[in-house]
Amino acid sequence: MAFNLRQWRWVLGAFAMLALFSLFRDDQGFTRTPPVVRRELRSVSGRDNTYNQMLSKTDNQVVLNNGLVQLTFSYPGGDVIGIKYKGIDNLLEIKNQPSNRGYWDLVWNKPGGKDSVDKLQGTRFKVVTATADQIEISFTKTYSPSLGNDTVPLNVDKRYIMQRGRSGFYAYAIFERLEGWPEVDMDQIRIVYKLQQDKFRYMAISDDRKRVMPTAEDRANGEPLAYPEAVLLTNPSNPEFRGEVDDKYQYSSEDKDNNVHGWICEDPAVGFWIITPSDEFRTAGPFKQDLTSHVGPTALSMFVSTHYAGKEVGMSFEDGEAWKKVFGPVFIYLNSAPSSNESLTLWENAKEQLVEEVQRWPYNFTQSEDFLSSDQRGSVAGQLLVRDRYRNKRLIWASSAYVGLAAPGNAGSWQKESKGYQFWTQANKQGYFLIKDVRPGNYSLYATVPGFIGDYKYEANITIEPGSEIKLADLTYEPPRNGPTLWEIGIPDRSAAEFNIPDPSPTLMNQLYANNHTDKFRQYGLWERYSDLYPNHDLIYTVGTDNYRDDWFFAHVTRNTGNQTYEPTTWQIQFQHNKGANPGNYTLQLALASATNAEVQVRVNDWSANPPHFTTGLIGKDNAIARHGIHGLYWLFSVGLPSDRLQEGKNTIYLAQSRHKTTFDGVMYDYLRLEGPPQ
Repeated sequence: MAFNLRQWRWVLGAFAMLALFSLFRDDQGFTRTPPVVRRELRSVSGRDNTYNQMLSKTDNQVVLNNGLVQLTFSYPGGDVIGIKYKGIDNLLEIKNQPSNRGYWDLVWNKPGGKDSVDKLQGTRFKVVTATADQIEISFTKTYSPSLGNDTVPLNVDKRYIMQRGRSGFYAYAIFERLEGWPEVDMDQIRIVYKLQQDKFRYMAISDDRKRVMPTAEDRANGEPLAYPEAVLLTNPSNPEFRGEVDDKYQYSSEDKDNNVHGWICEDPAVGFWIITPSDEFRTAGPFKQDLTSHVGPTALSMFVSTHYAGKEVGMSFEDGEAWKKVFGPVFIYLNSAPSSNESLTLWENAKEQLVEEVQRWPYNFTQSEDFLSSDQRGSVAGQLLVRDRYRNKRLIWASSAYVGLAAPGNAGSWQKESKGYQFWTQANKQGYFLIKDVRPGNYSLYATVPGFIGDYKYEANITIEPGSEIKLADLTYEPPRNGPTLWEIGIPDRSAAEFNIPDPSPTLMNQLYANNHTDKFRQYGLWERYSDLYPNHDLIYTVGTDNYRDDWFFAHVTRNTGNQTYEPTTWQIQFQHNKGANPGNYTLQLALASATNAEVQVRVNDWSANPPHFTTGLIGKDNAIARHGIHGLYWLFSVGLPSDRLQEGKNTIYLAQSRHKTTFDGVMYDYLRLEGPPQ
């Protein structure tokens, strides 16, 4: 029987759909197209019967190929074991085992137990959707209480999306706990890509943080320093690196700035980039710092970690606690240039691609019902003002404030919140802000304002519903303040960057930061310079004479006395004071940018007072001093000083950092202010 053209198209389409059904039947036992596939197929006009030819499968591999990029996954584990692009058979390190090339992993423990690493290997595979222009695949790992405590109580659905005409792929995952599952702590979730070190030698994180990098072999041949991540390169393959320090924490970034980073191969000129268009799924707010790329060559997508904060920002689930969250999508972008002479243009192109991905966020092509498109989300807008009558009798614009929605809590609680989503924006010069594309839910509205201490929280919780556009009345933040400023040290910006950051030891340099003052704090070993600069006595700062940029050391650390022993240090603030006729109380505002196993004790005009007039108690585990972070978690203490503690004329405030087990015990100050009695 003869068929006309339309009939032939119908027959071919039917065979294509049967092939699609067989994929589902083989891997999931489906006998019909899943609803998400039917929905996607209906959405592609004129292609309802065209099967996507981007996927092929063998007994142990799944391959996606859109004509630009070819991806190979382990089956059913779901590791990315091969990326073929622009004539390079595999961008990933072929010397590594397949399971050590491109993978998700999770660090977890039973409360009180030792950490375990789960590589989140899938046990089932399925095609989620397949059209002529897009394919989305899934590798799932399912927990059963019958497995006991030897595996993390978590369901994981790893998703990958490839689109026709796009040079790269998207990766995201849905993590879920069901009611009744056992308690667990989860401290790190990430994606890792390990590239061919013979090809990828140039790393780029930002416009002023990019360079040719040493190799993993250079590190292996180097001299370990104070902790395993830091190595002195003693016999590198490139003599220019000899005498440099390599430490992956030197390449960390705040999450608000950690949106594109990666590596460049010069021959052929190819770039590999991780693009993160949104921070909503990351933890602990916009200032949380984390790893990016580092020697390997390794590129990371960090979702959850305790870096620069400590266990307080890990996820701790109680027995029976249910939870669900989508991490990602992130875009793995590949680009190329005509010749090695133009390889640095790949970084500029990656930044342009970031702009495009941000404009497309939230994506409307993901097939998980747990990832919500823009029309399923809401927004909040308003203006934030500051009332500080000792600065200005009028309200002040909260210029450049960071304003965000996070889980309900106390003011500042967002910096330790890890289970939910957070949505942040930066207000304009007049304090106007718009937080858009917020997932439905109940939130508190928080803010932090440069130039003012403390944290703002809106008095009422905010409920976001699909399509809601909430416009708040003018909001007013009244930062902590009890009286007029008598003197101040530093800038209230949650960072110690404005203080004296010393030159590193000439034998412990990283040349990337040799002429980069903004990132000078990223040099290794700066904490040791305190003993060099103050060999015979501790820091003494004279108000009105000294300048905090030159005379206030950036970190209040212990003194190294040799033989791995350390002693506490006590700093002095000396100032002249005229008590006047007002007998009221004074206030020392003490803002800390970081704390690690520290205790700051405050004494006034009596260095030996016991007990001290005030103590913070033991605080902090952010380890930001060792990891070149310039800040970790923010702390604010308002210390009351009765008028009889101060005397006419010369006064001294003693700040003792009394804990001294290690060289890293200490604090970084953000800002100090002595306020007079209220007027």
